[in-house]
Amino acid sequence: MQIGIVGIPYSGKTTFFQTLTETHLDAGALQKKETNQAIVKVIDKRLDLLTSMFNPKKKVNAVIEIVDLVGVHKGDAKGSSFNSAMVSKIKTNDALIHVVRGFENDMLPHPDETIDLIRDINNFEEEMIFADMAFIETRLEKLEKDIFKQKIKEQAIKEKEVMLEWQEHLNEMLPLRTREFTDEEQIYLKNYQPLSAKPLLIALNLDENDIKNSEQILEKVKASITGKDLKIEPFFAKIEMELVQLPEEEKLMFMEEYGITESALSRLITSAYDLLGLQSFFTVGEDECRAWTIEKGSTAQEAAGSIHTDFYNKFIRAEVVGYHDFITAGSFPKAKEKGMFRLEGKEYVVVDGDILHVRHG
Repeated sequence: MQIGIVGIPYSGKTTFFQTLTETHLDAGALQKKETNQAIVKVIDKRLDLLTSMFNPKKKVNAVIEIVDLVGVHKGDAKGSSFNSAMVSKIKTNDALIHVVRGFENDMLPHPDETIDLIRDINNFEEEMIFADMAFIETRLEKLEKDIFKQKIKEQAIKEKEVMLEWQEHLNEMLPLRTREFTDEEQIYLKNYQPLSAKPLLIALNLDENDIKNSEQILEKVKASITGKDLKIEPFFAKIEMELVQLPEEEKLMFMEEYGITESALSRLITSAYDLLGLQSFFTVGEDECRAWTIEKGSTAQEAAGSIHTDFYNKFIRAEVVGYHDFITAGSFPKAKEKGMFRLEGKEYVVVDGDILHVRHG
């Protein structure tokens, strides 16, 4: 899974990237024209607890790739900065995090001179819509030519109908993520990756003085910015950056002092998984405890396939126990005694946190 961080210059998105990935970028990197990226472990306290119970030789967290993309200016979709290379970099991401500036800093003036969360969110949404409009216009021109080619005429006509529907939606200044897509449209979504269809997490980068009233700020923004596949979270870049640089034994004390109950990375993962319809299951034992990422609604056979393709092809049964049931029981034998441990077939729909042992041929 790859998540791209976007936002206007001086919004704090690179600090956000450094906080999530616990990396440090020098002054030259902060003025970059290219992207920074890092692989980070998915923090999961459930996996930590299972590891403490089994004491395996290895613990393997799920991972995500975080990409810090170059800053986007208002009007970029129609200008040289929001070029095809930039669009293609955004398209490769499964979801986007839009870092929105909510702090004052005279040394780093806001490009629009004033702080306005809702304005900046809407401006960025417009840029993505304009980029999608430009793509569809180009695509429609090509399809008009393809309609005259007998071999692909029918296919071109079908796609044209879809592109016109998307265009009509965008002309209302609505991002594509706000519409429902048919199964046929899902194919075009996968092929073309329109920007405004991407699941979007909006990170409000607030001043540390706003910690106490962050909920009120959040509610105000949520009242103005709505839509499916969209989440809004508050974030305090300066404080979170200090937090990741502290030794582990000092982090809890620091978080309590500022009223932070969960790290930025943990909040991100929860929201990103929810946006993308993802969940985790576990495999455990003396050799290894591992978290696996699958789509919600995946069957036991599909979960087995994420471990190894042979497990999918030669799937027989899955031994399953829910995470909370296992923790309550304390061991596999006790879970079996209490009837919590069961055999499931290939059609069983895996629940978030299930512990699986796959039987295969």
